[in-house]
Amino acid sequence: MLVSGYNPVNGYIALWNGAFGQVFYIGETLRLATPYIFAGLAIAFAFRTGLFNIGAEGQLIVGWIAAVWVGIAFDLPKAIHLPLAILAAAAAGALWGFIPGLLKARLRVHEVIVTIMMNYIALYSSNYLIRNVLSKQQDTTPHIHHSASLASPFFQKITDYSTLHNGIYLALLAVVVMWFIIEKTALGFELKSVGFNPNASEYAGMNVGRSIILSMVISGAFAGLGGAMEGLGNYGFAFLQSSFSGIGFDGIAVALLGGNTALGVLIAAVLFGALKVGSLNMPIDAGVPNELVNIVIALIILFVASGYMIKWILTRLKKEAK
Repeated sequence: MLVSGYNPVNGYIALWNGAFGQVFYIGETLRLATPYIFAGLAIAFAFRTGLFNIGAEGQLIVGWIAAVWVGIAFDLPKAIHLPLAILAAAAAGALWGFIPGLLKARLRVHEVIVTIMMNYIALYSSNYLIRNVLSKQQDTTPHIHHSASLASPFFQKITDYSTLHNGIYLALLAVVVMWFIIEKTALGFELKSVGFNPNASEYAGMNVGRSIILSMVISGAFAGLGGAMEGLGNYGFAFLQSSFSGIGFDGIAVALLGGNTALGVLIAAVLFGALKVGSLNMPIDAGVPNELVNIVIALIILFVASGYMIKWILTRLKKEAK
């Protein structure tokens, strides 16, 4: 900022005030952090089990569409309708993760290639469904029924009518679920073992193929739930998208910054939410372009990745010294 002729102190003050300066901004920060938590958990879970699920964006999109579809198609009591829509999103994301998992386990097709392609399939298929199935040649679907909405009058009241919704509870629950699976269950131990060394795991009697598929299914379910947060909470409908939302891709940075741990993802997601929301205030209060926040995010990723690289180099040097 200084090199570009802007005052960095004023820029960061404006960024902070735009993210935490008022209860409304705090609500918006937490609302944006909610899908980031799910996307980060999806990436982190796959990383912890030796997989690179770069398809969280597509899984999020199909989860979004599935949740909205259920929210529109049925008119049920809230106690049934809302959980049904959320489960539909998780199932759609899980299915979108199952396909690359199956190809990886059975045919050894690399998950990065498959998930990248499936992101585009999800994007354009969802646009087709919106225009030809869920609406009558409109760019947006009808609004979901109130019984399927995550909207929270309580949060709106205490945050000066921000868009914060009840999905934040589900996000916190998902953090606990991932921590419990990875750290406290035999399933988590098996998934991590397969990720570290599939050959040794197979020799120990573990079903490597099943573990790969299950890991991608769970990862996809987390991402699909992130789509439900957008469809049932933030917007309440689905709309044509000419490009990706970016939440799934930002989830990669969230997972890396969070060290691929559940608690780390939670903290990193709040940071990313603060950066994205706070940046909107930078041009207003400090005259600083909000695009500079993207540079900050890129630098965060660079330094985190450099940390992994330095650790790897030091480990190699120690082995060679011995």
